[in-house]
Amino acid sequence: MIHHVQIVCPPGSEDLMRQFYGGVLGWAELPRPPQLATGGGCWFRVPGVGGPDGELHVGVEEPFVPARKAHPAFVVDVDAVAAAVEAADHPVSWATDISGRRRFHTNDPVGNRLEFLDRAAGI
Repeated sequence: MIHHVQIVCPPGSEDLMRQFYGGVLGWAELPRPPQLATGGGCWFRVPGVGGPDGELHVGVEEPFVPARKAHPAFVVDVDAVAAAVEAADHPVSWATDISGRRRFHTNDPVGNRLEFLDRAAGI
């Protein structure tokens, strides 16, 4: 089990990240420990599908370079999440290279690559 995954954003883009992860995806924002709250960023609870909840930590990095190949992958209801992502005018790119596993990629508002996939049969 993974407790959390961290991605990064440029300084001052936390509200964009909140709009996407909190607004579009509906993930609850988590309070950060006081000793970490001064450096910027935000944390979100990632609802578990067939397992425990996890966390996504968004840190601030300068200079910022979005992750274009490396990416977290989240197990979700892919149809519902794809619809929400598309409704927010973010592109959805369906991947068909793994038989029996429905999944898509998109980018968050600062360009980090993300993958969302359905829970596989038997998992």
